[in-house]
Parts: sequence; structure tokens; C-alpha cells
Amino acid sequence: MSVRKGFVKISIVVPVIIVAIAVVWPPVLWSLILILPLIIRGYADMADRKHAIISNYPLLGHMRYMLESIRPEIQQYFVETDVEGTPINRIFRSLIYQRAKKVNDTTPFGTRMNVYAEGYEWMGHSMYAAKDEAKFNGRVLVGGPDCKKPYSSSLLNISAMSYGSLSKNAVLALNSGAKMGNFAHNTGEGSISPFHLEPGGDLIWQIGTGYFGCRTEDGKFNPEMFAEKATQDNVKMIEIKLSQGAKPGHGGILPAAKNTEEIAKIRGVKPHTDVHSPPTHSSFSSPEGLLEFVKLLRDKSGGKPIGFKLCVGREDEFIGICKAMLATGIKPDFITVDGAEGGTGAAPVEFSNSLGTPLRDGLAFVIDTLRGYDLKKDIKVVASGKILSGFHIARVVALGADMVSSARAMMLSLGCIQALQCNNNTCPVGVATQDKQLMKGLDVEDKTNRVFNFHEGTVNSFKELMHAAGASEPSELKRKHIHRRITMNTVETYDTIFPDVKVGAYV
Repeated sequence: MSVRKGFVKISIVVPVIIVAIAVVWPPVLWSLILILPLIIRGYADMADRKHAIISNYPLLGHMRYMLESIRPEIQQYFVETDVEGTPINRIFRSLIYQRAKKVNDTTPFGTRMNVYAEGYEWMGHSMYAAKDEAKFNGRVLVGGPDCKKPYSSSLLNISAMSYGSLSKNAVLALNSGAKMGNFAHNTGEGSISPFHLEPGGDLIWQIGTGYFGCRTEDGKFNPEMFAEKATQDNVKMIEIKLSQGAKPGHGGILPAAKNTEEIAKIRGVKPHTDVHSPPTHSSFSSPEGLLEFVKLLRDKSGGKPIGFKLCVGREDEFIGICKAMLATGIKPDFITVDGAEGGTGAAPVEFSNSLGTPLRDGLAFVIDTLRGYDLKKDIKVVASGKILSGFHIARVVALGADMVSSARAMMLSLGCIQALQCNNNTCPVGVATQDKQLMKGLDVEDKTNRVFNFHEGTVNSFKELMHAAGASEPSELKRKHIHRRITMNTVETYDTIFPDVKVGAYV
């Protein structure tokens, strides 16, 4: 007998039995208050034409959807091992939480990693560890020959996350932590909000394809509005977003639920509507145009460092930018390389999974190309994409990066539990939501300290690794220091996997 037929029989028999019993004991009729709504719901389920499970299994079918809704939590807390979780496994989540809370972040009983697995990487240490610990102060000077206001940046900064994607309290805590630790906070393409300015932390203002905060009514770039904001003291660098790793070539998405009156005013858009950033810039469409835009922003900002962010796609296009630098004499002060493993609040699955170059491959290509055209000496390179630990910093520095930026690690330091609700405005810990009730759970003062602690602990961890490798400053870390297991019995160093290109080799 099918569940549908069984339900029909039960829905008839049970009320009849209850009525019969009520002849002897009338109070039993109260049970119909519970039973009748279930019977009505069951018949409504059988009439459902959209969900076969619910139609064939009235009432019981709902359990399937209930269990499916909590599958990520069951997977994360009870099923996955310490090394299997995605996008960020439990080992690194725990490390970030412990470091942010300033509790014991050591590990007992040895590594949980399979050190003989293909892809395992490690750093070669020296028997003669560096002793000059004061040689590197954790700062990197950003600013090429045409920059009038170079910026002394921290080695590690907060990567791009917009107000709107993040809550007011999250932005306040991030910027307050940046202020406390003297590092920079990238605004994301959503422009500069009052909550970026209130704590007084250093800002990297990101200019995306929507030109939020410096746009005309029809969405074009507005130089005067840009100059007004770019000359503020808090703004230390400006970053042109060409693409981001999680969704290169797609543009950003701000769901209508997050687009409040306040956010719309900051961005210069219509409130309570889905806001889509265009996939490309309207201000330029060629390498020369990009560099002219760099020059325009540098002039309008009073000479502050100007750079651009990209996820490497077609290599010939980046080579074209380098050739244009030589032809025009215009160079950015920095280039941020984002990896395809980068995070975002919302992106099409195909873009996240199957588009763009992963960080280490893209970074090595950018560094080598800049060196080949003898441009690296004037341009700092920032690595962005799943930077979670001191080793992750060391690995990209060995490839040639000057600085790094991190987004998801900073979110985790705020208390993010990787609930994967960023795109639904239902973040349970108040980080990626505009729901005021959820936002209240994020205590700004407490999370400020955690952001500061994570930054300090991670930079110190990098320094310890660097010294263990025998290097006193980042420039002494080379590709030969990083090893990767290719097969069970084959190990290669990064200088073999990513051979160095000699300076000027392409000129």
C-alpha cells in the first residue's frame, strides 16, 4: 500500500475513533485541534504538483527538506574530518579562532596532514636560523616614481569586503582592529561608508566597475566625486578592481534584501533593488586606457598610490598591460593578484569552480612577467586568495609577493562560523547581514580585539617561519625554500615548478 493511500485511510479512521471515544469521554475531542490541521496539510501535500516527494509522501516528505536544510551543519560538525572541510577546513578555522581569542594555538601529537599525499607543501628550514629579528619591521613601502604620497603598509591587510555585503558592526570592528594594529582595511567596491571612517583606520579604497561612491546617475565615473573622497586622510591607497578570483568577469551582486536606504545612498543607487556591477569598466577598454585611468586617479587623489586588482585570465592581456607601461611610461604603484580560490558573498557556481587562475599560478606569472619587462622594481605585488596562516604568507612571499591581503580569515576572526549564508542576509553571527537583530550579536569592542589579535599573531608566525628558514627579511625568501610533493616519491621546489625569469629577459 502506498503512503498516499495509507494517509487517506488514517485521515478517515482516526477522527472516527476520536468521535467514538468522545461519546464516553468528551475531552478527547480536544485532540482534533492537533489532528485536523495535520490532515488538512496532508491533503494539501497530495495536491502539490511541484514536489513529487511531498505529493507521494504527505507529511513525511517534509522531513527530507528539513534534513537537507541542516545538512551543511551536520556535515561540518559531525561528519567532516579536520582536513576535509571546505572552503576552509577545521584546522585553519580553529587556528584563526584561537589566534583571534589569543588562546593556545599550538597543536598536540603531531600534524594531521598526510605528508606523503600529492600536493603536500612545506618550507625548508635552516640549521642556521636568522638572528637579526629587528631587520624586518613588518612594513612595506608602496609608491613608485610618480607617487607623491607613498604609504608604509603592513605586510598583512584586510582584503576587499564591502559595507552592504558585511554588516555595520562587522565593518566597525574590522576598521577598529586595523586602527589598533596599524594595518589597512580595503573598502571593497561598495565605496567608503561612515563606518569605515568612524574608527579612523587606514583605508584602501576599491573602485569597481559600478564606480560606487564616485558615479554619475547613469553609472559612469565621476572624477570630482572621486577626488572629494580620495583626498581624505584615511584613504591611503586606491585599488581599481578589474576582476576578483571568485567570479572573474562577472561583476558584483548586492541582493535587494541588503540594499537598504543607507547603503543605496553610500553607493549612489536605487534602494531595495538588486545591484549588479557591470563585468567590465566603462572608463577604459584597452591597456593604454587602463594606465591613463591610473594616472587620472593618481592626479585626482593628490599623488596617492594607485593600483589594480585582477585574477589572471588570458595571459596575453596582462602582457599587453606590461608593454603599455613601457610605451606610455605610466605604471601602477601596486598590483593585487587574486586567486580563483578567493571568496565572495555570492557568485554563480560555474564562475567560482571553473573560471580564473589559482593564486600561486597567477602570482608566479605576474611576478615573472613584471621581472621580464624590468617593471617589478617600481611595482609592489599583493597576493590575495585564501591567506589564512603564516605559512600561506611565506609561500606567496617566496613566489615574489611583497604583501598579502585576507578576507575570509578576517571574517573568521570576527566570529564567522562558515554557515554559508552570506548570500541570503541570514548570517547567524551578524557578519554578512543587514538584519539588525542578527547584527546585535556582533560585539564591536570584543571583535575589534580579535581582529587585532589575529593580525598580530599571524604576522609574528610568518616572521618565525622566515627566521627558521634562515632569512632576516621577506626578500631573502626564495622559491627554493618551498617544497611540493608531486607524487609519492617525487618532490620539487618552487624554483623548479615556477622557474625564475631574469630581470629584463623580455625587453
